[in-house]
Amino acid sequence: MALDMTDLNLDLDLARVITEGLAEDVGSGDVTSLAIDPAQRCQALLVLQEEGTVAGLPAARAVFAQLDLDVAFTPLVEEGQQVDELPQALARLEGPARAILTGERLALNLLARLCGIATLTRRYVDAVAGTGVAILDTRKTTPGLRALEKYAVRCGGGRNHRFGLYDATLLKDNHVRLAGGVGPAVERLRAQTELPLELEVDTLDQLEEALALGVERILLDNMSPASVRQAVARAAGRAELEVSGGVTLDTVRAYADAGPDFISVGALTHSARSLDVSLEVV
Repeated sequence: MALDMTDLNLDLDLARVITEGLAEDVGSGDVTSLAIDPAQRCQALLVLQEEGTVAGLPAARAVFAQLDLDVAFTPLVEEGQQVDELPQALARLEGPARAILTGERLALNLLARLCGIATLTRRYVDAVAGTGVAILDTRKTTPGLRALEKYAVRCGGGRNHRFGLYDATLLKDNHVRLAGGVGPAVERLRAQTELPLELEVDTLDQLEEALALGVERILLDNMSPASVRQAVARAAGRAELEVSGGVTLDTVRAYADAGPDFISVGALTHSARSLDVSLEVV
């Protein structure tokens, strides 16, 4: 699984993130690494210290490449691979010691963050295995890191919901309130875009209204698994159904067993804990 230009312009986003990250961390220069002879070379390993799913090696590689193209970066595992035996070397580096030490923190920050997201996503995906339900992310991402964080979700086996406000619709309660009701909101939006409509509802009566309007996808917001099961029965395939709101690892299986098409989980990106990854000179 690689970062490339066909994948939400990840290469462009990654270059921006690294440029800004190095400017923030290195500033006018890494004064501590002046202790190292500029001609000195070294070898180092990026090491995962806890169980998890790998994501972000291309990002780590790009950090060192921007500092010095002479740094050789050799992955030792695959993106999306589950690591259970520890410690696990993820990649080997060889090149100018100053560049490796200067890029260490940014590379580790990105790698740890993305591995954390992939790992949490994998836990949700595994929890609904066999149900046919897709686990989705949301727009609850770190500003500036959305493309990378959504990439990590895919590494963990999840799927991406809309990337931004421009590529998919989602009529929420505030839109409906300001438009004067579900009907006017749906009518106005259909007149403005050919994108399929998704509408958020939080009661079964609202679900019936959405179905009567022919809404293509309906988000069941903060419903119980029992209510979701009723919604699935009432929809009877007339619309795709997405569950969202307060879903946890403890409850996601019950929601999946209720029969929706999708479960979106903001926690995949806003609450994932970074994994313990280190750089060790060898």
